[in-house]
Amino acid sequence: MSPSPPAATRPLAACLLCLALLLPMPLPAEEPPPRPTIGLVLGSGGANGLAHIAVLQVFDELEIVPDRIVGASIGAVIGGLYATGLSADEILDIFDDVAGSPLDALSGLAGTELGLANLLKIDLSNGGLLDSGGFLQFLAGHTEVRRFEELRIPLAVVATDYWTGDSVVIDDGRLFPAIEASMAVPGLFSPVHRDEQLLIDGGTSNPLPYDLLLDDMDLVIAVDVSGSRHPGPESEPGMTDLLFKTFSIMQQSLIRQALEHRRPHLYLKPEAEGVRLLHFNRIHEILAQAAPVADELRDHLTIMMAIQADAMP
Repeated sequence: MSPSPPAATRPLAACLLCLALLLPMPLPAEEPPPRPTIGLVLGSGGANGLAHIAVLQVFDELEIVPDRIVGASIGAVIGGLYATGLSADEILDIFDDVAGSPLDALSGLAGTELGLANLLKIDLSNGGLLDSGGFLQFLAGHTEVRRFEELRIPLAVVATDYWTGDSVVIDDGRLFPAIEASMAVPGLFSPVHRDEQLLIDGGTSNPLPYDLLLDDMDLVIAVDVSGSRHPGPESEPGMTDLLFKTFSIMQQSLIRQALEHRRPHLYLKPEAEGVRLLHFNRIHEILAQAAPVADELRDHLTIMMAIQADAMP
């Protein structure tokens, strides 16, 4: 048994104990305020959608990872690749490697193990000019991810039910068949069967589907790549221009109506003068024209980060 303290020290010990009880307890360190949740919406628009890469480069530069991504058509393609964990520059390399002609980016013909005949297979019997299976196989070769559940960033892609005209949101199951359905441009790529549905390009029903995130995210950034039209040197557009630009007119009308009803927190629309649906070979020109939009996004995110830093204890 340890000896008791001398009687003379007992009052001192009692005083010290009382003093300790009276002193304020140290407060636990305050945790920094959570960053606002960010939803990124990548719209439909053919080759103009390569501007999405410039937007993703800003996220990589600032080391900000979106909390959720929603994509339609080309937005589903690029958003899907980004959600697997590929960087914006890696996605740029994928499209840059196959950018030798307007159709090369769809065929993936140069420097791959797949032949041109496989990648650009004519598929008129199934409701489209081209079979997109080779292109999707080419994309899938750059990642091991095969299912939505394996993605680094939660993703949803939008397709359209041909029979009902309704938008179909796909966010689970097999990734690349969902992307294939979302990019099934009518007349160009074959529709995709999914259970009882026949799916075509998501841009035909919801080309900029930011409505899917407005109620869940603090900051919704929507990137509209539906393009624009300006009179050119020729007085009348050609047949292919009429076909593809009419599709763009439809998408722009749907987006305009959506914006009148409810807007995203940040709406970005890159310009792409003279870019047509399949001009993937003009990737660097498209990215250069997207620079002002990338700057706007960078400024917005930088201000957001500064506000968050000021709020930290």
